Amino acid sequence: ASNGTGEGAAGAWPRTPLAPGEVITAQSGAFERDPQESSTTDEELSRAGSPGSRGGSSSSSTTPDYGEKRLPQALIIGVKKGGTRALLEAIRAHPDVRAVGTEPHFFDRNYEKGLEWYRNVMPKTLEGQITMEKTPSYFVTNEAPRRIHSMAKDTKLIVVVRNPVTRAISDYTQTLSKKPEIPTFEVLAFKNRTLGLIDASWSAIRIGIYALHLENWLQYFPLSQILFVSGERLITDPAGEMAKVQDFLGLKRIVTEKHFYFNKTKGFPCLKKPEDSSAPRCLGKSKGRTHPKIDPDVIHRLRKFYKPFNVMFYQMTGQDFQWEQEESDK
Repeated sequence: ASNGTGEGAAGAWPRTPLAPGEVITAQSGAFERDPQESSTTDEELSRAGSPGSRGGSSSSSTTPDYGEKRLPQALIIGVKKGGTRALLEAIRAHPDVRAVGTEPHFFDRNYEKGLEWYRNVMPKTLEGQITMEKTPSYFVTNEAPRRIHSMAKDTKLIVVVRNPVTRAISDYTQTLSKKPEIPTFEVLAFKNRTLGLIDASWSAIRIGIYALHLENWLQYFPLSQILFVSGERLITDPAGEMAKVQDFLGLKRIVTEKHFYFNKTKGFPCLKKPEDSSAPRCLGKSKGRTHPKIDPDVIHRLRKFYKPFNVMFYQMTGQDFQWEQEESDK
């Protein structure tokens, strides 16, 4: 078994070098370079942007192919493994929303292609419809806030957050399914296992330091333009969270309880059939993977590590996501 020093480990997990004595800094640009869950190839994007395509929208045959392509007025910017795909699918059930199905990665990987390229990737919209896209890696990309602000400073931003400990394990689980040879979670999570020093340069852990990343966004956007959605509540009360999302976007509350049913096999809610398609929509098989068993001591150390950052995040956002509470109940 690899001890985390082999090439496999290095290839799978880009790490941000930390200076001696430095715990975390917002300066690092070397955030995770993992392909996102649906990493879009250039070919898919050029198809999405080609005439006659509906910008990757899977199920909106009710909207005829006229109207025009517009830059998005709202973005789901994060976080990876937080519930962004579920949110995107649910908001796409709204007749006044048109969204790209794939992740354009414009503000992190494709920025040099220019705004016209980006606009071309978007679906056509009619007057009064909102254009949206989601790319969860934006939240941890240093240049993204400035770039989005320079496109349109009134862009609305949505961040789906989830308990950072479960988010990290979910992130690891996703990579493990693609690269079974990677070291164990425990090996990757610690700089020094004996001292219990968490390795905050590992992207799976770093992404969950939400307060750190948010600071970057607040230099460009007021809090009123950012909506924080609870990944946990998106599962336990999807209609309640969707009500907030629709209000935030200035939409009528059309996506409600009657759009969801609970899928016992998956363990989370699925969309009942959208108006124009015959089958209910559940997230694909890459969602709801079973997490590997992690040593309880490691979980305990991670909780302790995240706690001050979580508290800071609650203070910054004015919202208590109850991640600590939830843990003490177990």
